[in-house]
Amino acid sequence: MKQRAYWGVICLLAVCACGGQGRSNDEQTVQAEVEQTAETDSVSTPTKSETADPQQPTAFIVVSKLHESLSVYDVQDGDTMLLAQYPACMGKALGNKQKPGDMKTPESPKGQPFHISQIQDAHTWEHDFGDGRGSILAYGHWFLRLHTPGHSGIGIHGSTNNEETVPGRASEGCIRLRDADIIDLRSRFAYVGMPVVVKAEGEE
Repeated sequence: MKQRAYWGVICLLAVCACGGQGRSNDEQTVQAEVEQTAETDSVSTPTKSETADPQQPTAFIVVSKLHESLSVYDVQDGDTMLLAQYPACMGKALGNKQKPGDMKTPESPKGQPFHISQIQDAHTWEHDFGDGRGSILAYGHWFLRLHTPGHSGIGIHGSTNNEETVPGRASEGCIRLRDADIIDLRSRFAYVGMPVVVKAEGEE
């Protein structure tokens, strides 16, 4: 299925790989040992797009709060092609992120997409949601860390022990996918530098 490119697709292709990296592993704070893992962990088996492929990848991600979805697109012959779509869970609070702990998912300014800054193996990472379950596995296999200027610790990850929240609005600010879907996204499409557009609240 083809649909014409909407705002920002030219900007998406023009923007280079991101600079800087978030420090925290999750939407807020994480235990010290998990944070140390985030600082040092690397991807052991890069996807094709992360190797020395002479063709620059052009796929990008669009996250819709309105439709609670994450879509992957690519530009082919001047048209924007939908490659995959996954149900997603965003921050439990509505609106654009303003400060740490506000439970909001940051929205990318038009023409200025976020980018994947790191792809990290997160299958052993834990988080305490303060709901009485204690520190539990929470991220699926992969954490796609986003460079979100003004905010840190935001990423796209799985929903281990919280899959019933996908799709929905229940996270502390990150973008959750089902565990099988984060594996699929990482193996088929994700690459460091990949543009990620998070649409504004209510935006079609």
